[in-house]
Amino acid sequence: MAGINKSSNSYQALWAGIGSLSSFALAIVSAAVLTRYFDKTEYGTYRQILFVYNSMLVVFSAQLPKVFSYYLPKYSLDKGKDIVNRITLLLFISGTLFSAFLFFGSNLIAAILKNTELAAGLKYFSPIPMLLLPTLGLQGILSTYRKTKYLAFYQISTRVLMLLFIVVPVVFIENSYIFAIYGWMGASILTLFIALYVKSLPFKGVVKQKSELSTRKILNYSLPLVGAVIAGMAIKSADQFFISRYFGAEVFAEFSNGFIPIPVVSMVTSATSIVLMPVFSKLVENENNLEELTTLWKSALMKSAIIIYPLVFFMFYHADSIIEILYGVKYAKSATYFRIAMLVNLFNIIVFSPLLLSLGKSKFYSLLNGVGAVLAWIVGYLIILTFNNPFILAAWSVFLSISMVVFGFISSSHYLGVSLNKMIPTEQFFRLFMHLILILTILFGLEYLFSISNSFLKLSVHGFVYAALVLLTGKYFGVDYWMVFKPFLNK
Repeated sequence: MAGINKSSNSYQALWAGIGSLSSFALAIVSAAVLTRYFDKTEYGTYRQILFVYNSMLVVFSAQLPKVFSYYLPKYSLDKGKDIVNRITLLLFISGTLFSAFLFFGSNLIAAILKNTELAAGLKYFSPIPMLLLPTLGLQGILSTYRKTKYLAFYQISTRVLMLLFIVVPVVFIENSYIFAIYGWMGASILTLFIALYVKSLPFKGVVKQKSELSTRKILNYSLPLVGAVIAGMAIKSADQFFISRYFGAEVFAEFSNGFIPIPVVSMVTSATSIVLMPVFSKLVENENNLEELTTLWKSALMKSAIIIYPLVFFMFYHADSIIEILYGVKYAKSATYFRIAMLVNLFNIIVFSPLLLSLGKSKFYSLLNGVGAVLAWIVGYLIILTFNNPFILAAWSVFLSISMVVFGFISSSHYLGVSLNKMIPTEQFFRLFMHLILILTILFGLEYLFSISNSFLKLSVHGFVYAALVLLTGKYFGVDYWMVFKPFLNK
């Protein structure tokens, strides 16, 4: 296979980011619409179905989609076609097992979460995993072959389909989460056909050749990651489980609407991971590429911070207005969860998993997540017994996530044999923090002098002033916010 064109990483990340942004943005739009049509109990049940699906997805996918990013850069295009076909078939088989699990285990799951209505919802939902699991892995395939533009088109089109199919039946036919599931099923059928077509695009006119990569070797790489992702799922699901079980569907609805990632943040971190994984996988084969890898890492880290940190600071300050605009005043408590969740965004720009996995440290990655999972559940339960407070539980979840990022980053530096000082642009980070704190102080002063009661107008005016001040004064603090756009402008 031809060498990966590293000069185009920014463009590949842009398209991958656009696709990721569309996914998160449309998910928020869907939540904003459904919260206005469902009462809290019904909406909480709908979110519990999503919670069960997303929790078990990481188990039944067996981390097979990760194989694409790791192995495809090492094989020729004709053999890559064989690898993609075989893994897609494995995903279909796993999806079928997932569907059977949801259907036959629905009563047990409903009993565990103490919501009898959940059993019927899961039965209606059960065919969907069989349709959606074969669609997984497109990020790794298209990123490897530098075709993330197709990924963006796929994600935007399928997410718009999903949004329309879920929302329209609820708005125009019947105000019921069951009709939302019907729509989801219809969109899943179309998504399956679209995904299979997009997966074939890099291989147009290519004659498939059987690769030396055996199914056993595929599973030897992916199965250790299953342990990591099961543990990761356990970490993410611990707070959701405790709040769902001990505080009821209404509090769970408030938590679900607030404890969410910022779409642009998720876009940047997801795009960075998608693009860097195949590049790192190629670079680590040669020790002479260590300096190039470190430079690429630092560049990606600083670019991510320059995009993410201004958004996090602004949205933390205006969390109440954002939640009110999205979900209405009845979800005012969600703003507290939103602020708590945002704190992790100051650290998750450090996307260490592609580096660890490209170094072949999947067992260590599994161990790290395993320890995190044990702590998430034990400490979470102790918080329930001691404080019985969902906000403290959410804060613990964020603290644990931050601790794991820091430890994972330190470990990555150790395995590379590179000091932390060479991995982090410390001075630039300090200047960035000081600049954003100053801008928010100015904004606070302006709000004190010119108060705006309407949340949408306030957010619009403050957003314009904030963005203008950040971009125009950054150079005085030695922060080049325009560096993110320069590759595209120069092109």
